[in-house]
Amino acid sequence: MSLCRDTHLSIRTADIHRAIAFYQTLQFNVIERFTTGYTLACWLEGPAGRLELIQIPQPTPIADLFGDEHYIGYYHLSLDLTDELQEGCTLADWLADWRLQLARQSLILKVLLYPTVQIIGSQIYQVAFVADADGLPLELLHHLGPVTAATESR
Repeated sequence: MSLCRDTHLSIRTADIHRAIAFYQTLQFNVIERFTTGYTLACWLEGPAGRLELIQIPQPTPIADLFGDEHYIGYYHLSLDLTDELQEGCTLADWLADWRLQLARQSLILKVLLYPTVQIIGSQIYQVAFVADADGLPLELLHHLGPVTAATESR
């Protein structure tokens, strides 16, 4: 079985223009605008592939996807920023720069989990979580390298 080339993640948004501005700061670009029959929609392409944004005319508040340990369903989109971080730049530095970039778009960065070191399998990452323009969690990863014997003994 092979995956369809048009695979995408679809996100419902209360304000498509605000959501587009937010995701554009993460290097997503609008490639198609359309309607779904009753509302505005668009496709964006970027570092995590294709996103579809659909504006919901009468949105209701979303569940607390990050804070509710019993929630089942969509949890987060993950972006690996390793290639974006210049030598000596930490994930905290990147977040500070991104906060300024969002502020220029009149958007606020809501950090759900500040950068923390996490071992995933045999690799070490800095991991942070933020909320997108509608409060949906995004995971940000910075690959620090493999676990070594020195790391394990700490």
